[in-house]
Amino acid sequence: MNTTPAASPDILHLTEGNPAPENYTCGYFTGHRGARLRYGLFRSSVVPAAGTVVIMQGRNEFIEKYFETIRELNAKGLWVATFDLRGQGGSDRLRKNPRKGHVRRFSDYEKDLELFLEHIVLPDARLPFFLVGHSTGALVALSAAPRLSNRIHRMALAAPYTALSGQGVPEGLIRALSTAASWTGLGSLAMGKDQNHRPFEGNPITSDRGRFRRNLEIINAHPELTVGAPTARWLHETFKAMKRVNNQAHLTQITIPTLILAPVLDPIVPYWAQEELSRNFRAGQLVTINGARHELFQERDIYRAQAMAAIDAFMPGQDGGFGLSETAA
Repeated sequence: MNTTPAASPDILHLTEGNPAPENYTCGYFTGHRGARLRYGLFRSSVVPAAGTVVIMQGRNEFIEKYFETIRELNAKGLWVATFDLRGQGGSDRLRKNPRKGHVRRFSDYEKDLELFLEHIVLPDARLPFFLVGHSTGALVALSAAPRLSNRIHRMALAAPYTALSGQGVPEGLIRALSTAASWTGLGSLAMGKDQNHRPFEGNPITSDRGRFRRNLEIINAHPELTVGAPTARWLHETFKAMKRVNNQAHLTQITIPTLILAPVLDPIVPYWAQEELSRNFRAGQLVTINGARHELFQERDIYRAQAMAAIDAFMPGQDGGFGLSETAA
């Protein structure tokens, strides 16, 4: 297993409005099928450490976008480990056109997570291990969770990507078109528009103008971190994963106590889908964030603080975790 550790601005991209947390190592590790994936390990100065949070990012996200959240977790005595998903951020792109958001198999994401835990987190971070996932990252966590019960102590999943809305056409039509394209050799076809520079007004991800502007400044300074529209193959693979994790048989196999942080005004992952997931998920509990949009960790303080407080309370050593058993089944 090859890794390239460093604490270098050549790996992490800092901007004036988005400084890095203080004590970190960053580099690259080798993911499934040889993909070169960028990671960061951020250490807390609090001794003893309370554990390590593994952050699983959403689609078209990158390490720098989580600096604020990482600093808050570090201040609570938690180390943080995260990596850019294959095909985005500072990790290897999967198409000749680097703007295409692509994946060959959804299971590639899961295998990358397992390799990250085995070769970066387990040797170098502090027990116990927790997982915080957003959107696509939360879907990866849900899909892999039956195999993670001996490594991940608890999970908090924000707006897990278990359904799709707000695209102008029904999810069923997008599902049918992406499946047809994938089956006919057109899986690399981009489906949709590049929305990295959409205006703040009317955006579906956050009501916080300051955080929206900060993230846009990162994108403007380092556009190479972003991708454009997803490919038909990416959509096809994620739709299959959605169907799998929404299945009662799959959810019953997950024994990791899990919070589902559900933004009620999320126009991308509809609230009803998150509520339905929690209803069928014996190890899960729904925490509703009224008024919040899709990106909870980039939202206004009134909403974001609720999500962070729920995560804080859920970690052992606080209130015991909303009454969920450590051996929930």
